Amino acid sequence: MLNNITNKKTVEICFSPKLFPYILTKNNYIIVIVDILRATTSICAAFDNNVQEIIPVAKPENAKKYKGTGYLIAAERDGKKLDFADFGNSPFYFRKKQVRGKTIVYSTTNGTNAIECSKHYGTIVIGSFLNIKALSDWLIKQNKNVVILCSGWKDKFNLEDSVFAGALAEDLLNNKNFKSDCDSVTAALDIWLLAKNNLLEYIEKSSHRHRLKKMVLDDVLEYCFTLNSTNVIPILKGNALIDCSKI
Repeated sequence: MLNNITNKKTVEICFSPKLFPYILTKNNYIIVIVDILRATTSICAAFDNNVQEIIPVAKPENAKKYKGTGYLIAAERDGKKLDFADFGNSPFYFRKKQVRGKTIVYSTTNGTNAIECSKHYGTIVIGSFLNIKALSDWLIKQNKNVVILCSGWKDKFNLEDSVFAGALAEDLLNNKNFKSDCDSVTAALDIWLLAKNNLLEYIEKSSHRHRLKKMVLDDVLEYCFTLNSTNVIPILKGNALIDCSKI
C-alpha cells in the first residue's frame, strides 16, 4: 500500500505565472496552460478547425516582426486587437475557413506570457473547457506529474482559469493514480464545486467577464464555457503549437 501511495503522480495548480518559479513539483511534469477568456479557448478552436500550427509570441513587437512574412497574425493587448494584426483574440476568428491549413502567429495579454515563462521546464499542453475530457484522458495516460498553470490577468489571480483548474483537477484526482497535497488544488476544487452547476451564472463574478462586456467582446462567453466540443490537444513542439494527434 505504501508503494502505491508513493508512486502516485501529483496534481498542482499555479494561480499565476508570477508564482510559477515557486511551484512544488520538481520532476517529470506536464504543464497545462489555461486562459479560458480567451487564449486557450481560441487555440483549441483553431486546431478543431484544422489550423496547421500556432506560433505563440509573448511580446507584441516580436509578433509584429512576422508581418509581411506570409503568416496570419492574431494579437491583442487588454482585450483589443493590435493595429498590425490580422485579427484579435476571439475564438470565433479561429473558427473561420480562411485559417484552415494556415500557421498563425499569436500574441496575447496573458496566455502567451504563461507559455513563455514555463516552456523550458516541461511539456506544454493547452487546456480549455472545449477539450477538458480529452485532455484529462490524455494526461492520465502520460503517467507524469501535472502542473496546471493559470494565465490569470496580468500576473494576478482570476476566477475563470481557476474554475477550469478545479474541474480538471477533480477529473484527474478521481483516477487512483493521482494525488495532491497542494492547498491551491483544494481551493480550486472548492471554486469548481460552487460553479459547476451553472458556469455562466458563476462567471458573472469574474472581473474579466465585465472587461469584455464593456468592450462588447463578450459574445464568446457561452462558447468559452462549452464542455467537450473537441478532442484536440495542442502541444508545444519547438516554437510552435500543433495538434498532438499529428505527431
